Amino acid sequence: MTTPAAAQRHDLAPQGHPQRWLILGVICLAQLTVLLDNTVLNVAIPSLTTELDASTADVQWMINAYSLVQSGLLLTAGSSADRYGRKRMLIVGLALFGVGSLVAGLAQSSGQLIAARAGMGVGGALLLTTTLAVVVQIFDDTERVKAIGIWSTVNSLGFAAGPLFGGFVLDHFWWGAIFLINIPVALIALAAVVRLVPEWRNARGERPDLLGALLSTIGMTAVVFAIISGPEHGWASGRVLLTAFLGVAVLAGFVLWELRIPHPMLDMHFFRNQKFIGAVAGAILVAFGMGGSLFLLTQHLQFVLGYGPLEAGLRTAPMALTVVALNLTGLGARLVGRLGTPTVIAAGMTSLAAGLAAVAVLGRGGYGGMLLGLVVMGAGIALAMPAMANAIMSAIPPEKAGVGAGVNGTLAEFGNGLGVAVLGAVMNARFAALVPAAVGAASLPAALASADGPGERELIKDAFASGLEVSQLAGAVAVLAGGLLAALLLRRAARAEAAAAKTDAVEAVDQVEKAGDRAGSTGPAA
Repeated sequence: MTTPAAAQRHDLAPQGHPQRWLILGVICLAQLTVLLDNTVLNVAIPSLTTELDASTADVQWMINAYSLVQSGLLLTAGSSADRYGRKRMLIVGLALFGVGSLVAGLAQSSGQLIAARAGMGVGGALLLTTTLAVVVQIFDDTERVKAIGIWSTVNSLGFAAGPLFGGFVLDHFWWGAIFLINIPVALIALAAVVRLVPEWRNARGERPDLLGALLSTIGMTAVVFAIISGPEHGWASGRVLLTAFLGVAVLAGFVLWELRIPHPMLDMHFFRNQKFIGAVAGAILVAFGMGGSLFLLTQHLQFVLGYGPLEAGLRTAPMALTVVALNLTGLGARLVGRLGTPTVIAAGMTSLAAGLAAVAVLGRGGYGGMLLGLVVMGAGIALAMPAMANAIMSAIPPEKAGVGAGVNGTLAEFGNGLGVAVLGAVMNARFAALVPAAVGAASLPAALASADGPGERELIKDAFASGLEVSQLAGAVAVLAGGLLAALLLRRAARAEAAAAKTDAVEAVDQVEKAGDRAGSTGPAA
């Protein structure tokens, strides 16, 4: 007789779901829309300031409300998908995202737009976690790395295309069209999900971990808020330190609670798995290098090399385009099959570190050297990210894939914020050492504006370029060390798994032989 659990897992057959590639296209379409909205609003700031009479604080909340809510809910969204159904959560996420986009596009005030962006963030959290869980659900081990590579490609494409897409729309329409264009995409994706995506949920009937969901949401939201506020208010400001302390304290309470209850939202025993720990360390450091580097590069391109915002966006795009090109060829998946996950992650992280070093050494005086570094960074990310995401997901039981996706997304947010904070602090320290008179300025543009003549402005630009060089080199060292550590832990885990499998095989043979001996000794008497 077929059990309810088996009935709900028919799509997890060894050959994968028969429509898996079509389903992947559908969920990547939904995911791309969500990712575009992380950066698309940046180019609309002048329009929002004029048409909605938005203050600087209003504009910051319009941009940050989306990422803040989305980041805080990732773990809770993944757990909900596992318990209540991944298809169901995809549908809910698309509906919330579509309704939020409609409200945002028709907003008549800053408050309405901020509230709509927060609602879109809830839908975005559900979509980002559930899409990766569905990929794990419908693809078998032989195709999963390639599928996750395509999923990662959409991440990179969304990051790079947001400002470009926003600039194109604003050249032809009013600012609300940035959001209204999401609606037909959400409707198409919604119809396709209802028609194609199989349902899956954990049939064990675990009680929902409501307190764990509350603690993780509050803790992550507070930590992300501190990271977002740090560059503007200063990392040592009371506002940032208090919020960060609150977030860390609440997350510590979340860990203690998860260790106590029988059915935790996030099983802390995962962190005893060397494979999981190695992949986690690598994922954080990839986001660390990429996030911190791009945060500083965009400033260098605009304030030192003199490019406009859209021109600067175009000049950082080669990194994302390299990721897209290599992942679409399936290079990373083929190398994982031939060389193994630890070797591919080590190669990818080494390439990322080399790219950061190239940007530091060759990109100071012009864009040519920076372009080379960006391409090398993109090659490293294309190799490392899918392999690490697959390692994280394969270290977690399939019934917890939603939580695994939430962990993956949370690590990306944490690593990105950590990169901005640490590399930004290194850059500021070098800048302050070279130009002590400009330390009191709130930002590089403010320091340039207060400079006494062209000579002092050039001195400030040179100091910023020197700070960028030192910070990128520091990032390269951290990424390289972290990559080698991640590869070492993953290789140890693979050897442990192989040894355990060999032991199990020997024990199975022994049991068969003993059973045969017993059968022979109890045969018919002569």
